Amino acid sequence: MPAYLTGLGSSFPGPPLEQDAIWDGYFAERSGHDAVAKRIFSAAGVQRRHAAVNPLTEDVSGWSTGERMRRWAAESVPLGKDATSAALAAADLPASELGLLAVVSCTGYATPGLDIRVAADLGLAADAQRLSVGHMGCYAAIPGLGAAADFVVARGRPAAMLCCELTSLHIQPPDDDRGQAVSHALFGDAAASVVLRPDPVDGALEVLDVAAVTDPSTSGHMTWEVTDLGFRMGLSPEVPAVLARHVGPAVTGLLDRHGYGIADVDAWAVHPGGPRILDVVSERLGLAPDDTAASRAVLANRGNCSSATVILVLDALRSAGLPRPGRPAMMLAFGPGLTLYAALLRAV
Repeated sequence: MPAYLTGLGSSFPGPPLEQDAIWDGYFAERSGHDAVAKRIFSAAGVQRRHAAVNPLTEDVSGWSTGERMRRWAAESVPLGKDATSAALAAADLPASELGLLAVVSCTGYATPGLDIRVAADLGLAADAQRLSVGHMGCYAAIPGLGAAADFVVARGRPAAMLCCELTSLHIQPPDDDRGQAVSHALFGDAAASVVLRPDPVDGALEVLDVAAVTDPSTSGHMTWEVTDLGFRMGLSPEVPAVLARHVGPAVTGLLDRHGYGIADVDAWAVHPGGPRILDVVSERLGLAPDDTAASRAVLANRGNCSSATVILVLDALRSAGLPRPGRPAMMLAFGPGLTLYAALLRAV
């Protein structure tokens, strides 16, 4: 019994903030008007993004982690509810029929958690199971999708997965770490949800397989450290080079298991970790510019929304009619570990 992705939904906090306004109104002064930091902001591939905490009106850089988590608990519930409601509506499924709600986040925690509060607000059945996937980073949507799909296959009941990331809560105090300039230039806030069912419908995506590759020798290249002042990202400029070594074998190995080649893939939902990440993936897989156009558009208009981003890219591809019936789609996302996750889907 396969699992079929039949609904996608998303939600965003507030109106979009323009990248130039974020730099001019907040980060320019904090960086001492550093010319290199300004170039990092200009080269991030981001034009606008959403923020649950608008840095132009509210400075959280000195907040304790406890203060940030209380704000996350308040902001995440309406976003998560709206995104999951939209996915359920797209799937034409009442919330009461869900057997599982999986919630993915690396930007906030509370107990009772987002899973319980969204389940209650949407009216999930009392016997619905819940799963929380925490602190895995930008690739976490794909193992979350895999767990939800496995539940559908094993239990024959529908499942939903919600990714909710509020990176704006983790702006760090000013320092001269250029890695912080990169993260502050890239990340935005979003919630994105998918619904999976055991029965195929027109337009559904069958979940064929999920694969992962982790290179522990490079674990220090990308970190997400819990500090007294929120979560602090560590980024090495070596990340694209490590990804370049692994993305080709990972993708071709997954495709080979199902009798496909790279040329057979009709849609590429690639996590836009940044422009250089997309360049490396394109170079190593031989992709055309159109293949990563949806990823670049999401990066430009939403920023890197951590785990939610690859779902936003998949949603954009589906809105464009991709993949076409009977054709496969590939989801790719990357994060701490260094870890690469891939999911192979096929349009009904």
